[in-house]
Amino acid sequence: MPLVLSEPAARVVQITIDQQDKMNAMSRAMMGELCEIWDRLDSDPGCRAVVLTGAGERAFCAGADLSGDLEATAELAATVNKSLLKLTPFSKPIVAAVNGVCAGGGIEYLLATDIRFAAEHARFGLPEVKWGVYPFGGAATKLVRQIGYVHTMDLILTARLISAVEAKEINLINKVLPAGEVLHRAIETASLIAANSPSAVQAVRTQISSMMTSDASLHEERDQQLGDAVRAGADFQEGVAAFNEKRTPNYG
Repeated sequence: MPLVLSEPAARVVQITIDQQDKMNAMSRAMMGELCEIWDRLDSDPGCRAVVLTGAGERAFCAGADLSGDLEATAELAATVNKSLLKLTPFSKPIVAAVNGVCAGGGIEYLLATDIRFAAEHARFGLPEVKWGVYPFGGAATKLVRQIGYVHTMDLILTARLISAVEAKEINLINKVLPAGEVLHRAIETASLIAANSPSAVQAVRTQISSMMTSDASLHEERDQQLGDAVRAGADFQEGVAAFNEKRTPNYG
């Protein structure tokens, strides 16, 4: 199963992205499945905190799986947005255990989490513009609120990968740990949260997360328009082809 659910501690649900042959990239089917998981967990009183991680030691999530159907539809956009909790309210705190590369859509899944631990070998980045892709998943609207304007522009416009240490310096993550401690610390933290008053915890999570996305809907239409314009151009076709062919894009 590409998405594996487990209960590593009382009232804590762990979601593991498991598509290791593709660096835990998310396919469209996986995004749809994750939407259903969020709905179930949000209404489940037995779940008080969530841990999100990737399988193996290479990647947390390398973004979207670009090897499949790339046709854009309104239905797909809704699925992507919900799977990323871009505009969808979710009341349970989410702790991230970043066990490797966290790039593209992986960053955008990270932005939906509340507390973030990363392995020393983890790397972070938004390579979309390198491949002629617009960061549809919220980075262009949410990231600036979380780490600030200059750090956001640096990550998105350069398309470079940064180390876990630099990610902590710009407040993208909470703490850098030895690889073997990351998941344990995430579960331990989720357990501390789960032991607290669920009504108080969920009220705090709802309020603070809504403050971070309070005007996101105002930017959503422009975000979609800009992304659609990029997708319709020649750069998108060249970038995706270059990515799949493992070569450097030629933008002329």
